[in-house]
Amino acid sequence: MLTKDFDVIIAGGGLVGLITAAAVAVYSNQRARILVVDRNSEQDAGKKTINGWTCGDAVSKRSIDYVAKHLGIHYGSPELEHPVKGVLVFSPDHKTSVLFDGEGYLLNRKILPQRQIRDAKKLGVSFQFNVSLDRLLVEDGAVIGVVGRYLTDKSVFKLGAKMIIDATGSASKLRTSLSINSKIQREIDRDDVEATGRYIYKFSQEGNDRSYFDPDYCLIHLDQYLAPGGYSWTFPKGKNKVNIGLGVQKSALARRNQRYGLNDNLQSLIDAYVTQNRTIQRCVLSDDADDEGNSKGSWQVPVRRQNDCMVTNGYAVIGDAAWMPRPIDAGGMGPGLYASVILGKTVAGALETNDMSEKSLWPYNVEYMKTYGYQMASFQVLRAYLQTITNSEINYGMKHFLTQDDIADITERKHPKFQRTRFFNPMMWFRIMKASKLASGLRDTAKKSETLIQHNLDYPETPRGFPEWQKGLMKKMENATSA
Repeated sequence: MLTKDFDVIIAGGGLVGLITAAAVAVYSNQRARILVVDRNSEQDAGKKTINGWTCGDAVSKRSIDYVAKHLGIHYGSPELEHPVKGVLVFSPDHKTSVLFDGEGYLLNRKILPQRQIRDAKKLGVSFQFNVSLDRLLVEDGAVIGVVGRYLTDKSVFKLGAKMIIDATGSASKLRTSLSINSKIQREIDRDDVEATGRYIYKFSQEGNDRSYFDPDYCLIHLDQYLAPGGYSWTFPKGKNKVNIGLGVQKSALARRNQRYGLNDNLQSLIDAYVTQNRTIQRCVLSDDADDEGNSKGSWQVPVRRQNDCMVTNGYAVIGDAAWMPRPIDAGGMGPGLYASVILGKTVAGALETNDMSEKSLWPYNVEYMKTYGYQMASFQVLRAYLQTITNSEINYGMKHFLTQDDIADITERKHPKFQRTRFFNPMMWFRIMKASKLASGLRDTAKKSETLIQHNLDYPETPRGFPEWQKGLMKKMENATSA
């Protein structure tokens, strides 16, 4: 029998894994034996790829405050590199912009893990770096440990624990190879993954066109030609420093290339986006010590609802491993921070009763769904619809069909209702009829979203109700995405 060396092993020392470790420690009053295992060295903890901690780096103040409120962890400079006042979304023609108010920050993703490690160590969390985990150990229908190898000498790494938390990313080998009967989905559809890349640049500013760069706001540019199925962004990290990049859906890019007889890839599109920026000129990769090894990179982001079930006996998924990034904007840090706090509290409670069963861990599913996740299926439907419309339709819709209430809804992580597209609105009849197909599509997604949201808010309180609930979800998702 494998010795349970730890109460909790957290696979993955990125943002979400480290917050989860701190949360378990806080909620267990530092009684839990916690180990974080990461494939990187301690100096490079949380590094996603050989190209660094690749990310858009933007996170809301609300999410940071949520961690502070529940865990007593308060971040500041230098890990919070630059404050922003909100997000400005621009139409493809740059003639219409929509402001989503809400303070936030651009993080320094290289510095942040070092701060998180210090915090976790103060809470009694142990670490093992330079270890690549390959598979889960199971016994009697439960996960009881992990197996991998030390990257320094290729020797075997094998440890047991009461609980394994998987924060190893969207392509998690642990999740995909889960060998016990479980409600956790193992694989993600190719069309629910976006290819994403970015630069961290220093630059000289030409002019003052704030549709191309604004030191106070994160800018998002919608353009089905330049970023098919996704969007491009220009996020300020200072007055003359920027995180700039884009994401594309692979199938949408393939269709776009075929339509125009092109052979563009992610890298060529990013470079084109940078080149066409009128304000950001004479760009050079950041040579700041805090950006070393992190100024250029690409990664894959899941953009569907979170895994319908995130727990089984002795095992839970979180962050990208649970497909948590928001489908509408691919933002993963906010949902990951909320989930970390909720999972940490749930695991600490399960340890208290020495019950790591699916049933005991189930409150993680329930609380996360009712706190943050209930909107994600509806945003998945909205994303799928928006990927089908043209630049001219985006221009028209943003100009004529979005209301301040819609903007407020999106800001609050709610599906917009698109009230202006309703046929009973006589002030809009002409505009509706001029773009009746678009109006109908927007109105239809809003209607379908309401049923998805309510269904998710009715998430089953126990595992027993899950099969029927998921069956209903699949039917509603099919209806919502059918032509």
